[in-house]
Amino acid sequence: MTVIIRKAAPSDTEGIARAHVESWQTTYKGIVSADFLAAMSAGSRVTKWQETLSSLGERRFVFVAEEAGRIIGFVNGMDERENDPRYTGEVGGLYLLEEAQRQGTGRKLMQTAARELAQRGHTSMLLWVLKDNLPARKFYEALGGKILREKPISIGDQTLPEISFGWDNLINLIKE
Repeated sequence: MTVIIRKAAPSDTEGIARAHVESWQTTYKGIVSADFLAAMSAGSRVTKWQETLSSLGERRFVFVAEEAGRIIGFVNGMDERENDPRYTGEVGGLYLLEEAQRQGTGRKLMQTAARELAQRGHTSMLLWVLKDNLPARKFYEALGGKILREKPISIGDQTLPEISFGWDNLINLIKE
């Protein structure tokens, strides 16, 4: 089947929420507490995604990966949130359903995000990933990302280490 990458629309809220929760539950199994993951529901994420999709514009964007009319993943991006002087764009999240991984869709979503950030005037970007998420780390390294720094993040009642990956030149990622 063909995967289509397109800008998210307000009607995508439930599909994005479902993909968000399902990808967390598979990706973070063994990293984030089982109780936290089990308590997640697409219904609880719908409001967050409604708010996000209603605030898109010059500073934020969301693209979805759709296969046979079903959202299988998404990427969201924005101006970098902590005023990093070197990395001015940010990918806030890239999530794919487990069955959609390792098929090139994640790469296409990253390229789309890099292209969108470049069109918005950014030449560089970063993203944050849980340090123990080794498959994601390998993926970002394969796309040319360089580890920048580490910080703690609170997820439920846990504090976990998160690391950032940076890309100095978005053109290299777009052409990847």
